[in-house]
Order: sequence, then structure tokens, then C-alpha cells
Amino acid sequence: MDEHVYRVIEITGSSDKSISDAIQTAVTRASKTLRNLRWFEVIHTRGHLDGGRISHYQVTLKIGFTIEDSDAGA
Repeated sequence: MDEHVYRVIEITGSSDKSISDAIQTAVTRASKTLRNLRWFEVIHTRGHLDGGRISHYQVTLKIGFTIEDSDAGA
């Protein structure tokens, strides 16, 4: 197995549908600007209440991605 070095960032996704959708929103957005996404970890879950009902979910994630070698293709 190859050895990998990971960079970890923290992002927050939101959704008015579900926690799962908030996670997917965050991962989908991160994948538009980052390469080599490998894993995620949920670190915070919170939401907004309106009239005693859940109206919005927020999920903060740590996302890990592998760092490319600077000499790739050399």
C-alpha cells in the first residue's frame, strides 16, 4: 500500500431537507475545487428552529484529501 499524506479542512454544509443532504451538499461543493477527496468526519451537527419545528440543518465536516507529489510526472 502506498503511503499518503493528507490535508484536512473544515467546512459546513447546510440543507432544509436533512442532515444527510447537508453532508452531501458540503462534499459536492468541496469536490468542485479540491482533488483527491478521501474521507470525511462529522464534527458538529446543529440546526435552526422555527415555531418549535426544525427548519434548517447545518453539519460541520472535516474532509481529508491526499496531497499530490510536487514531482508528479517528473
